[in-house]
This record gives sequence, structure tokens and C-alpha cells, in this order.
Amino acid sequence: MIFGLTIEKLLLIGVVAALILGPERLPRYAESLAALTKRAREWVSTARTRVRDEMGEDFDDVDWRTLDPRQYDPRRIIREALLDDAPVTPRAGAATTAAATAVATDPGAAPRDTFRGPLDGPPPYDTEAT
Repeated sequence: MIFGLTIEKLLLIGVVAALILGPERLPRYAESLAALTKRAREWVSTARTRVRDEMGEDFDDVDWRTLDPRQYDPRRIIREALLDDAPVTPRAGAATTAAATAVATDPGAAPRDTFRGPLDGPPPYDTEAT
């Protein structure tokens, strides 16, 4: 099944093409299709040998199945990322656990946003940001 075409569909396309082209032009078009197929095979083999020559010995070592874009299903990637239980590390410059504990136990302390720090302070500034 190529491009969703089954044998029945290909036969129907062939019959319609034979009726449209007629018996006079059909052999000439069949020859040109055969020549195009041969040239395409030559182009592919030439490209394959050029890639093999330019990559050298590393060409045979490449696992081409890992580079197949069909394996990258976004749903699977997101599902694996959400189910991944990687340990969460604190950001650089974040409050220490003692300060966070003091804020949690002191009812008069300023409210704290767990991602950015105290809510009453200025927002963090990144000198390397664009």
C-alpha cells in the first residue's frame, strides 16, 4: 500500500489511463514511465553512494531506525515526561529550606510564591536574558 493506494485502486487508475490515452499513445507513455523509474533508481543509488563516500566508515555504524521521525509521537513524549518522577532541584538563588520553614511557621510572614520567592519583593532579574 503506497500513499494509501491499494491494488484495486492502482488497477482502476491503469484502466482509466488506458481508456484516456488510447492504444496508440499507451506504449509510448509506458516506455517513458519505465525510463523515469530507471532514472529515479539511478539517482537514489548515486545519492546513497555519495553519502556513503562522504560519511566514510561512520555510515554503516548509524542506527537509521533511531532517526525515523515517525517514532516521535508527541502524545507519547508528553506522557513520558509527565510520568517521569525526576527529583526537583531548587533554583539558584531560591530561598533555603530554613527560610521556607520559617515563612511556613510564622503566620505574620509575607506570603510566598513557591516559584519566584516572596510576593512583596521585586521579581527576579536575569542578566543573561534577552
